[in-house]
Amino acid sequence: MWTFTVKRLLHLIPILLGVSLLTFLLMSLTPGDYFTELAQNPQISPQKLAELRAKAHLDRPWYVRYGYWLSNAVRLDFGYSIAYKIQASELIFSRLWNTFLLSLSASVLAWSIAVPLGIWAAVHKDSVADRACSLIAFAGLSIPEVLLALLALMFAASTHWFPVGGAQGATFDLLTPWEQFCDRAHHLVLPTLVLAASELAGIMRQMRSNLLDTLRAEFVTTARAKGLPEGWVIYKHAVRNAINPLLTMFGYSLAGLLSGAFIVENVMSWPGLGRLTMESLSKKDHELVVASVVMATALLVIGNFVADLLLAWSDPRIRLK
Repeated sequence: MWTFTVKRLLHLIPILLGVSLLTFLLMSLTPGDYFTELAQNPQISPQKLAELRAKAHLDRPWYVRYGYWLSNAVRLDFGYSIAYKIQASELIFSRLWNTFLLSLSASVLAWSIAVPLGIWAAVHKDSVADRACSLIAFAGLSIPEVLLALLALMFAASTHWFPVGGAQGATFDLLTPWEQFCDRAHHLVLPTLVLAASELAGIMRQMRSNLLDTLRAEFVTTARAKGLPEGWVIYKHAVRNAINPLLTMFGYSLAGLLSGAFIVENVMSWPGLGRLTMESLSKKDHELVVASVVMATALLVIGNFVADLLLAWSDPRIRLK
C-alpha cells in the first residue's frame, strides 16, 4: 500500500508543473498587464513605470519570469500581489480555505443524501419512491448552477432568511466563537445547497444503476439461496460491490464541485478561490492568476489521489497491480 501511495504522489508533481507552465505561458500572451492602466495616469512618469515593471520582472522574457516564480513557489511563496497590495500566499490560502470549506460541505451533503436515496430507489424499483428520486435527479441535472444560484439569491432577498452573499456578517469580529461558527454556517447554507444539487443527482442515479446491476449478479442469487436475510444480502454483499465505481467517481465529482464552485462563488459573492481568480484576471495580476489556478489544480489532483486510495483500500486487486 505504501508503494502504491508513493507512486500516486509522484504523479502529482509533473501535473502541477505542467499546469503552472501552461497557465504562465497563456497569461504572458495576453495583451497588457497591471501597469498598462497606470500608464494612463499623467501623474506617474514613464521612468517610474519602468522601475515598477523591472521590480516585478515584467521587463524579462516570460520563461525567465516563470523561473523566478517557480523558485519561490516551491517554498509556497507566490510573491506579492500587485493588485491587492498583499502577499499572494496569504491571500490565496485564505481564499483556498473558503473554497475547500464550500466544496467539502457540498460534497458531504451530496454523498450523505445521494447514496441512501440511490439504494432506496434501487431496492424499491418502479415504486412511487423510485419515481420521486428520478424526479429529483432530473431536476438537479436539468437546472443550470447559474440559474439555481440566482434563484437562491432571489429567495434570500425576498424572505430574509439567509444572507445575500458573503461568508460572514459585518459584526463577525465582535461575536463569540460559537456565534462566529453559527454566522459562517448561516452564510454557507445557500451556496452549499446550490453546489450540491447537480452532484447529488448524478451520484444518486449512479448508485441506483450500480446496485440494480449488482442485485442481478450470481453471488447475490447464491446468497439468497443460502437463506440469508434480504437486508443482509443487500447491505452486506450488494451495496459494498455497487459502491466501488462511486469511489472512482469521487475524483471526478470533486472536479465538478470545483468548477461549479467557481460559478457559485462569483454569482453568490462567496470569497473563494474562484472569485479571486476572476478578480485577479480582470485586474491583470498575472502571477496571482497562475498561483490561483495551480492551487485549484492541487485541490483537484488531491481529490483524485484520495479517490485512488479509497479504491485501493476497498479493492486489494488494485494495490497488487
